[in-house]
Amino acid sequence: MSGEEGRGNELRDRLTDSLYGLGWAGVKKLPEPAAQALGRRIADEAWRRRGKGVARLESNLARVVPGASPTQLRRLSHAGMRSYMRYWMESFRLPSYSEQQLIRSVSVEGLHHLTEGLAAGRGVVLALPHLANWDLAGAWAVTATRTRFTTVAERLKPESLYDRFVAYRESLGMEVLPHGGATAFGTLARRLRAGGLVCLVADRDLSATGIEVTFFGEAARMPAGPALLAQQTGALLLPVTLWYDDVSPAMNARVHAPVPVPDVEGRRERVAAMTQTVADTFAAGIAAHPADWHMLQRLWSADLEPAGRAGR
Repeated sequence: MSGEEGRGNELRDRLTDSLYGLGWAGVKKLPEPAAQALGRRIADEAWRRRGKGVARLESNLARVVPGASPTQLRRLSHAGMRSYMRYWMESFRLPSYSEQQLIRSVSVEGLHHLTEGLAAGRGVVLALPHLANWDLAGAWAVTATRTRFTTVAERLKPESLYDRFVAYRESLGMEVLPHGGATAFGTLARRLRAGGLVCLVADRDLSATGIEVTFFGEAARMPAGPALLAQQTGALLLPVTLWYDDVSPAMNARVHAPVPVPDVEGRRERVAAMTQTVADTFAAGIAAHPADWHMLQRLWSADLEPAGRAGR
């Protein structure tokens, strides 16, 4: 990399960090209707520009809604960008929420799966896709169950932006570990063996060594961590799906029944079967609320392989 390229990257990183800093500092001071209106304006402009993220979102949604026409996909991606910006506006405001606001912000079905698992002291792994607002769901869980949980975070660039995300999530009552490596896995396992709670966003594999699953009829890879942790520690593995609707201002959440450990030989075979069950649960939730799936990155193996070959 030339010196000029390095300076350009450094400038872009500083600008990115500054913009996120302004978001956290400024948006949380806005009245909620103003924040919502700002989010819609930003989403509409991003959607009109038709950047790479919007194009990838439409490509992903074409698999979720295979019969959709190009016009229907455009409408769906528009709604998807509005949902995505709602996530950001809510997230910027979360640190200023009172406990009462947090409790009112989420309506949960199947909560007994979580509370009974924690009461039994088994430890619980919550596995979520990138649906609606997973940060809001986490903050709600901390407040409603009075249980601090542990999660992992993808390392972002610049490093200062990653530090902002860690500090933000820790302010909501989360213990945040950097993604990857045996150290994070060992810490998560210890928390579960002590009867604790672990929450993992688990519909996109960041390691390139995940479990191959069938997802909307095509091959994709999802992280093995949730199933492997549940197997090794005896913790419950509970998939969670989230969505917004037009009826209530609250976000909806469903805690699904525990994923059983199958009676098959081989640890990897058991992990694969459990991960496929999680993938199927995610797919049902995404198919029901496709506009709330914020997947603006490549996911399916068919999309990743050409890029991988080019990189090699």
